[in-house]
Amino acid sequence: MEEELKQTKSELTKIVLFGPESTGKSSLAEALAKEFDTEWVPEFAREYLQKKYDNSAEVCEPSDLIPIAKGQLQLENAKAQRASNYLFCDTNVLQTLTYAKVYYENYENPILEQCVQQHKYAYYFLTFIDTPWVEDDLRDKPNERKEMFTIFENALIQRNIPFTTLKGDLKQRLQKATSIIKTL
Repeated sequence: MEEELKQTKSELTKIVLFGPESTGKSSLAEALAKEFDTEWVPEFAREYLQKKYDNSAEVCEPSDLIPIAKGQLQLENAKAQRASNYLFCDTNVLQTLTYAKVYYENYENPILEQCVQQHKYAYYFLTFIDTPWVEDDLRDKPNERKEMFTIFENALIQRNIPFTTLKGDLKQRLQKATSIIKTL
């Protein structure tokens, strides 16, 4: 596997915020980092795809997926160097691969699949669709939230990845996540 797609080994407990668009992952990752006095990793795809859209009004294509995965891993590895005890990741390569399978019929990518299998995270929080939809240039499935949630839930179940679904407002999600994290 390419060096840019390798996850830096560390003793950190890495937690992934996972789920469909506009479900509060970024807000929760940031709040958890504050709660545990550590770092959080923003979603690289958002910045990457917004720049692409702003420059050419183009949306994500399969050729963007490896650069997105590399960017996400570079951010994660950089933040891991400054984190203490925990690192909260607003998405990861499994998120990228899950979206790819939704948007590009029969999409398979052995490089992304290898990343998903080799990268290690202690736990996943699946964010439910009970948050208000926030429209922007990139989000495009406001009427398919239930179906998208099921796809993300199934991605975790099919891989036997332990997770907890978080529902409610930010305070409720933060409280539940914090109590679970303290038991890891």
